[in-house]
Amino acid sequence: MNIARRSALQLSGLALPSLALSGLGLPTLAQAQGVAAAAQQLVIGTGTTGGVYFPLGGALANYLTRGIPGMSATAEVTAGSIANFQLLGANRAQLVFGQVDAAVDSLRGAGQFRGRVVPTRAIAVLYTNRMQVVTVEGRGIRTMADLRGKRISTGAPQSATELFALRLIAAAGLDINRDFRGRERLSPAESTNAMRDNKIDAYFFVSGVPTSAITDLAATPGTRLVLVNHDELLEPIVREHGPVYFAEVIPAGTYPGQTEANRQLSVANILAMREDADAGLVRQVLTVLWQNREDWARVHAEARNFNLAAQKTAAAGVPWHPEAEAFWRATGASLG
Repeated sequence: MNIARRSALQLSGLALPSLALSGLGLPTLAQAQGVAAAAQQLVIGTGTTGGVYFPLGGALANYLTRGIPGMSATAEVTAGSIANFQLLGANRAQLVFGQVDAAVDSLRGAGQFRGRVVPTRAIAVLYTNRMQVVTVEGRGIRTMADLRGKRISTGAPQSATELFALRLIAAAGLDINRDFRGRERLSPAESTNAMRDNKIDAYFFVSGVPTSAITDLAATPGTRLVLVNHDELLEPIVREHGPVYFAEVIPAGTYPGQTEANRQLSVANILAMREDADAGLVRQVLTVLWQNREDWARVHAEARNFNLAAQKTAAAGVPWHPEAEAFWRATGASLG
């Protein structure tokens, strides 16, 4: 039972006449029930604590709670994009962060959604998520081919890291079931700890940069971070899965001790709600977020990429919620 409904039931059980309440300068029972009914809870699906979704989601929850009368927004730790879209489909989260590849699968009922179509609609394009194939000096890994026979982590179950990692591994001509000495399914923070403990040799993580888990690994005394180049796999992965991926570069110096740029593949991130989300709520969410965009950029550098130029229909990957499309056009985005 949600808080608003519980409060209303508790108030309706009071054996006090409304006249007595009003005589005390307190709201009448009818007024109190109206306030309770007006209260609105909104769950935001984010990601693991070692990534970028979580701090941005926490800040967003604060903006919405402060900026929308009667709103109580909470940011929930989740496994990531796939879990978020599953929560959206079950209406257990009303606003989610997610990668476009997972959003497309959710709308098609493909992959881990197993025929369960989610009415996913984009409300904003955020920033680029960059695939990072992470290892350290001394593990004998410089290329994707060098991963053969190694112990790896492909990301937490139900995460977009796992989705992207398995596609990238296949594009490299590697078999996830036969070509590795061991495979774990760990969050980024758990993967960093496993690397430190010599339990794995490399891990995959897709996120904005820098991300705290990889920064922590790079800052470990006696450790030199190695990010594996893999942009040569763009053609086979796009041929198999469509043009949701593109090549980018993580500049040298993004992480402690990173002396070389990393040529990697990326995918866009969106904020999403359901097709049947209330139009007024969609507009309120976007209005509050847009008003707080400069503060959001201070929470994490990737939020600087939340701008009008990013609001492109092709980048969103899935259809816009109609109210979001109207909002962005009114704000000056071309959507192109």
